[in-house]
Amino acid sequence: MNAVVKLYARAYRVDMDAAEPLTCPYESFDAFFTRQLRPGVRPVCSDPGAITSPADGRIEAIGPVTEGGRLFIKGQPYRVEDLVGDPAEAARYDGGQFAVVYLSPRDYHRVHAPVAGQVSLIRSMPGELFPVNAIGERHVPGLFARNRRVAIVIDTERQGRVTVVMVGAMIVGRITVSAVEARDVPLGVHTITPALPVRCGEEIGKFHLGSTTVMFVERGAAPPWTRAPGPILYGEPLGGGVTA
Repeated sequence: MNAVVKLYARAYRVDMDAAEPLTCPYESFDAFFTRQLRPGVRPVCSDPGAITSPADGRIEAIGPVTEGGRLFIKGQPYRVEDLVGDPAEAARYDGGQFAVVYLSPRDYHRVHAPVAGQVSLIRSMPGELFPVNAIGERHVPGLFARNRRVAIVIDTERQGRVTVVMVGAMIVGRITVSAVEARDVPLGVHTITPALPVRCGEEIGKFHLGSTTVMFVERGAAPPWTRAPGPILYGEPLGGGVTA
């Protein structure tokens, strides 16, 4: 298994220097895909007012949500309601901001809190497992709203409510979250009582391979984001803020 993992890591140029453990004693591909990072390799923004990336990967789309709860990802129109799975929840993000981060096969696959707050609700939604790549985006209309999704809702004192949607993909049928003890998050709405406190940068979930996160913040939660599409690491601010 370790020989196969090493071949995969070499083929996809995985940064194994950041991985924990360094010696690669992985029992399975899943253990490799969900590998942890060494302490200190991802400085988290120290500005309490900043909103940070929830994952390592590439920003595919970033910008405002319209008053009608609409946004564009890779030129395709989406409704917030279709992504978060609840019309009342979606209405909170009218006039807010969104960011889409794609996790490639070479990336670290754990997802982290973009803000400090409390995880109050998990919404697990059924869907397909279309590939989330250039081919899928080109040939599957509404791809992100049609695939399996898990929405993690975080309530904060400074930034109101923030929702991170973890989108499944081909091979990535399994998503786990810190607030629900299960091998895979059961479908439905899970109210977390008491709410789970999280620090900015603390792990909140993981993909069992890779896929995409779509994050929404309320109007006025932060200044307009200045980060452009391109590579990003979890803990880095989407606009303003400083790293620790």
